[in-house]
Amino acid sequence: MERKPPRILVPPVYMVLGLMAMTALHLFVPLARTVPVPWSYAGAVLIVLGIAITATAAGAFAHAGTPIRPFEPSTALVTTGVYRYTRNPMYLGLVLILLGAAVMFGTLSAFLPIPIFVWIIQTRFILREEQFLEKLFGQQYLDYKCRVRRWL
Repeated sequence: MERKPPRILVPPVYMVLGLMAMTALHLFVPLARTVPVPWSYAGAVLIVLGIAITATAAGAFAHAGTPIRPFEPSTALVTTGVYRYTRNPMYLGLVLILLGAAVMFGTLSAFLPIPIFVWIIQTRFILREEQFLEKLFGQQYLDYKCRVRRWL
C-alpha cells in the first residue's frame, strides 16, 4: 500500500481559522471596543485591498507558470508587479484581510489572532520558503532578498 505524505495546511486555511477565532473572541470575549462605528467600516477597505493584493500576486505566479502552493517546485522567481515591494504579497494580503475583519469587529479581542497568524506564516512557511528559494535560485534570489523586504 502506497503511503501518502502528510497534508500541510495551506496559509488560507490558517486565515480562515484566524477569522473563526476572531469571530468567537468578538462574540464571547469582546474586551474593549477599540474601533467605533462608523470607523469600523474602514475594515472593508483593508479586506478589499488584501484580496486585491493576494489575487494580483497569485496572478503573477500563474502568468510566470510557477505553482502557488507552498513548497511545490518553483519554476520561476517572480520579482515584478507587487513583488517589487514585498517578497510575500500573498501572505501580506491574508494579513490585511484579517486586519480588516478585526477593524470591522471593532473589539480588542478580534485583533488577538493576527500576531499568532503572522507567527505561524513566518515560521511554518516564509522562513522555509526562503531557504528553498535560496537553494533553487542562488544568487538571483539573494540579490532579490537584498532589494525587497520580507513584508513591507
